Amino acid sequence: MGGVMKMVGAAAVAMTLWIGTASAEDLTAASSRAIVERQFDAFEHDDAAAAYALAAPTIKDMFSDADHFIAMVRDHYAPVYRHRSVEFGDFKESGDEASLEATLVDNDDVVWTALYTFRHMPNGDWLISGCVLAKAEGSSI
Repeated sequence: MGGVMKMVGAAAVAMTLWIGTASAEDLTAASSRAIVERQFDAFEHDDAAAAYALAAPTIKDMFSDADHFIAMVRDHYAPVYRHRSVEFGDFKESGDEASLEATLVDNDDVVWTALYTFRHMPNGDWLISGCVLAKAEGSSI
């Protein structure tokens, strides 16, 4: 396959923040992109609390607090933590789950594909429940 995939936990790693959840009625491509963009902003500002606050419970169970969470992202998901550009792709929703593809270009001009997953919570909010990151084929620009 040639791409490098990193996964943490059974579903992958969530990267979220406390601003901008979407209710079950209004999770759209635009609202899911807005959540991910705010999460990127939290990482850019090293705001661990914002990046952890909306993590799905399964992700919070893997990381005891926001500091451990952001350290894992910094160490194992560097293109998500810091990147030069992002372009969003396909969005899919099916019942209580949704996904959004993103193409990231890191600071070394390497191209990565990220698949974000979202989960509908009992209170009506959608939270980012995972991120699978893979180096794209022919990944340098």
